[in-house]
Amino acid sequence: MNYNAAPMEIGVEISLYPLAEHFAPEIHDFIARLTARGDLKVVSGSLSTQIFGEYERVFETLRRELHATFESRQRCAGKAVFVLKVLGPL
Repeated sequence: MNYNAAPMEIGVEISLYPLAEHFAPEIHDFIARLTARGDLKVVSGSLSTQIFGEYERVFETLRRELHATFESRQRCAGKAVFVLKVLGPL
């Protein structure tokens, strides 16, 4: 991998489906954690959220936040489904 090249920008469309009766707070919390990072552009819609930024930062953020969501669901013996579409380079 050539790390001297210009950073590659990508976009990811992500939908979270917590398999729980009260799912909205978990979705809002996930989006808030994505937005809190500050170095990614996060655009929320009614069915999905789009994340734009440098490849490494986008995937590091997704790795961390997907893991946090799965850990949270595991504590209450629940499950979650993520659907991702990746577009790049932009």
